[in-house]
Amino acid sequence: MQILLGLILGAVIGLAAHFTLPHREVRGAALAPLAGAAAAAVVWTALTWMGFGVDAPVLWLVAVLAPAATVFALLPLLSRARLSRDAADRARLGL
Repeated sequence: MQILLGLILGAVIGLAAHFTLPHREVRGAALAPLAGAAAAAVVWTALTWMGFGVDAPVLWLVAVLAPAATVFALLPLLSRARLSRDAADRARLGL
């Protein structure tokens, strides 16, 4: 049940990244929160399996840093790929 805290935290970080980073019109609104929640879930699960509890500061620190690093690295890459693919499709179609 405590993993829900990590999931919510990751989704909020992903949502903040979605509205902070440019080119949000070329990606779905759910992509960043889902990526953040997935990263937080993986890290939270791994750290709890290693024996860290909710009272461990390292769990909270990594649960914030992992989704932030994941989302802020993933979204620009996906946006850039989408923009270049759209430009190539426009050129191919002569639009």
